Amino acid sequence: MWTRLPSSSLRLTGADRVDFVQGQMTGDLRGAPTPGMVTGAFLNVRGQIEHFARAYRREGDVYLHLDPDQAPALAARLKRYVIFDQVEIEATTELLATVHVQDAAMLAGWEASGPDAQQFELAGITVLGGRVNRTGTPGVDLHYLRRHEDAVLAVLPGEEGTLETLTAARIRAGIPDVVRDGFTGTLLQEIGLDVGGPLPAISYRKGCYVGQEIMARLEARGNARYHLARLVGAALPNHAEVTLAGKVVGQSGEHAQGLSLARLRRELTDGAAVEVGGVPATVQVLTAVHA
Repeated sequence: MWTRLPSSSLRLTGADRVDFVQGQMTGDLRGAPTPGMVTGAFLNVRGQIEHFARAYRREGDVYLHLDPDQAPALAARLKRYVIFDQVEIEATTELLATVHVQDAAMLAGWEASGPDAQQFELAGITVLGGRVNRTGTPGVDLHYLRRHEDAVLAVLPGEEGTLETLTAARIRAGIPDVVRDGFTGTLLQEIGLDVGGPLPAISYRKGCYVGQEIMARLEARGNARYHLARLVGAALPNHAEVTLAGKVVGQSGEHAQGLSLARLRRELTDGAAVEVGGVPATVQVLTAVHA
């Protein structure tokens, strides 16, 4: 199955592009190969997530793949930090499109044992692929020019699936989506983005970036007060307060097929009965560690 991914994007060029992005995001772009891809967040000075992106390092540019409508705000933020850096920031949302191919082994031209980012030919068209886990099993985010969409989609393996089906698989696998789950403004350690989490998006050894001091404190202290958990219940509301005995203990993300992901207080145990926007639900503690 393959699924169209609503998204936005930026392209950074110039001699300082890699070092500039390195000083802004939590992922270690400088340590990635060329081509390469890293997952990371752009934080405020309090260590809270403002934006989430997958950054592709290529010869000549850095491509930032974001959720829908995120590119303008991130571009404005990045431009505030451009002082003497030789870097240009270009909006590319209208030029590029993305689909997620779940079975990477069936995608012609993609090397299953190759690097996480690969540029290759598909139906005579140059495309960019990134190994991304959106369902519990790594697939490929495939990026291409919108003007080539008909030709690219015609040769993709399997059938087109809905975004709702992909979302349900993501939640079952315990993989957060920062924007769709409404988790911006949180600490990445609270929502599964820490090292060893379902969506690792930080390097504690990469050097300075905005919000790095807070991340270092959290690493030294150990666990954050909240963590990512799953909620089980019928028709749970999206992006609602999670309460226990009238006390707010977390917030829920998207809901699909009887499940939601949530940012919850760590002291809630497996099987705890809570309410999500007033609707009964049961807590499932996530114990699996994802690669």
